[in-house]
Amino acid sequence: MKKRLYIIAFLALLQLGSYSYAQEKPVVEMAQDDLGNVTDAFQEHFFEALKQKAIENYEKAIDELVQSLAIKPDEPVVYLELGKNYNALGKYSQAAVYLEKGRRAVPKNTQMLEELYTTYFESKEFNKALPVVKDLAGLNAAFSEDLVNLYIQTEKYDAALNLLDSLDKVKGSSTYRESLRRQVYARTNNVEAQISDLEKSIEENPQNEQDYLNLIFVYSENGQEEKAFATAKELLEMKPDSRLVHLALYKFYIAGNEAEKAVNSMEILLNSDEIDEVTKYQALNDFLIYVTQNPSLEEDLIKLVETFSEKENNQKVYKQLGVFFLEKGNEELALDYFKNALENDRDDFGLYRNVIQLEAQKGHFEEVILLAEKGLEIFPTQAWLFLMQGNAFNGLKEYRKAEESLLTGLDYLIDDPETEKEFYRQLSLAYKGLNNNTKATEALKKLKN
Repeated sequence: MKKRLYIIAFLALLQLGSYSYAQEKPVVEMAQDDLGNVTDAFQEHFFEALKQKAIENYEKAIDELVQSLAIKPDEPVVYLELGKNYNALGKYSQAAVYLEKGRRAVPKNTQMLEELYTTYFESKEFNKALPVVKDLAGLNAAFSEDLVNLYIQTEKYDAALNLLDSLDKVKGSSTYRESLRRQVYARTNNVEAQISDLEKSIEENPQNEQDYLNLIFVYSENGQEEKAFATAKELLEMKPDSRLVHLALYKFYIAGNEAEKAVNSMEILLNSDEIDEVTKYQALNDFLIYVTQNPSLEEDLIKLVETFSEKENNQKVYKQLGVFFLEKGNEELALDYFKNALENDRDDFGLYRNVIQLEAQKGHFEEVILLAEKGLEIFPTQAWLFLMQGNAFNGLKEYRKAEESLLTGLDYLIDDPETEKEFYRQLSLAYKGLNNNTKATEALKKLKN
């Protein structure tokens, strides 16, 4: 029967010019005859190098790769692997030598380019990284923001701003790109020139929304809030259907305590497809802080949270809302929102803690036990969950189960005297329920000690 050889990474790497780094590496199944002799010395050294790299024995991997290269010179996959191993050792100049050779061999391969980008970025050779990332951005738009960052690092501020404007037009507003823009303005430190340029651009092309937004941003960053607000109103008048302008307007309305207008702006920006999820979340957080001082807006806050959750399919904001109502003393609403958040984020121990505590306060012991069990599936050594489970079993007068949970939890408890006290308090209750006065007394002694 014909033997078959299964190769996951090697065959894909041998065709570096054909595969992009962003693609998932396919599992390639080839017949032995397609590879020639599988005992070929090149392959033996190469596969040994991959094995050594996997166990972080980078020096040995390099030795094997050099031997591979001696057998088959100018093999791009070997250049790439040598670059990776030298990068792992922090030997960036050696990595760059091989990766540049690989880049010349396969100039449009994103794996090679990205590894070379790593090399130059880690060694802070930003001028060398710049052309590499230009090539990467041409192949994959996801690297465009990296290119902006490198323009800033190499003091090419006009190029950075032009690319930021272009990205904003295509992708909409972004908090990260705003931070990059802020870096440019901070480094150039020529506010009047920035304002003058933007005002001139608006005069020449009053339909360019981004220029208004940039001007609003510059005014705001430099404490000229009235001018920023006036520019935002001017943009709204020029373009009544603008969504992005409300990123500025809601802040001005909150600052001026114009609640109805603030709510309206929030509704518009949360429903916009032009504004990214992170920016919406931050705006919602700003509004939540505003509502803490204006409780009459709580119903508006709830509606806005629901809008955000539905639009972005993101329920994590419910945790924030739960904290808000818990701090306001509305435990019923807090519990509802914590439960909603937990349904969509089972790995958040803080949510388990909030929900279990609130359920325990309401005497919902069966619910506490169920939640603790679910929590222990994810956090099997979390002593607090055993404590709350034991507490709930005591509440249901299931003292034997309480004893079992509490003793198990004590085994996982480390350096937490207050929690340890509560363990012994609950143990004493369990032993009293079991009519074991001796152990109940011992538990109380340990509690006092």
